[in-house]
Amino acid sequence: MRLEFSDNLPIDDYRHKGMRRKLIDSLSEKGIKDTRILEAMELLPRHFFVDKAFEEIAYDDKPFPIGSEQTISQPFTVAYQTQLLHIQPREKILEIGTGSGYQAAILAMLDARVFSIERHEPLFKKSKKILANLGLHNVRCRLGDGWKGLPEFAPFDKIIVTAGAETVPESLKSQLKIGGTLVVPVGSPSQKMYKIERLSANKFSSQELHQFKFVPMLKGVVKG
Repeated sequence: MRLEFSDNLPIDDYRHKGMRRKLIDSLSEKGIKDTRILEAMELLPRHFFVDKAFEEIAYDDKPFPIGSEQTISQPFTVAYQTQLLHIQPREKILEIGTGSGYQAAILAMLDARVFSIERHEPLFKKSKKILANLGLHNVRCRLGDGWKGLPEFAPFDKIIVTAGAETVPESLKSQLKIGGTLVVPVGSPSQKMYKIERLSANKFSSQELHQFKFVPMLKGVVKG
């Protein structure tokens, strides 16, 4: 869970750390009990992942725009999805929707091997750079269509989708290991969170959970 801040990153001072401590307390009160996730989120400076205009409110439990009509998920959503995955060290995780890179960083800090896909080239370039500047070399970023997943690296222990899908992508289910877990928000315009487990080659279990609001999961790649 160690981070290596390069000189290219903003300052992380006692004010930011104090704001993170308050955020962690609020997440704990809202039902996030996995101490590893809370510790990772307390260590990781969220203000590194948002525009400087949002620096003073970066630790509010809210989403913020990050460009390309995308958002960084609110901290509770990040913690909630991560908690559903029950990440274990060295597990191979596929993330659909790198966005700012914040969720990928949390997964990497839990010692997972993370493969993350982003369809917007500007976000892909920016998130790849910040993850490298944090010394998180266990994240492989890819520019691509999240609906297709990464079959060349499958199967995955866990898959997390950070955008709202109209239906559960069958391509992602097929890339799960037997015993693996897919966490995906499904629906439009708001979504229900689903936890799907692969029981055998052709059998899955599905659990419908709480309601959330995500940007839509779209197909294709947006260059430039």
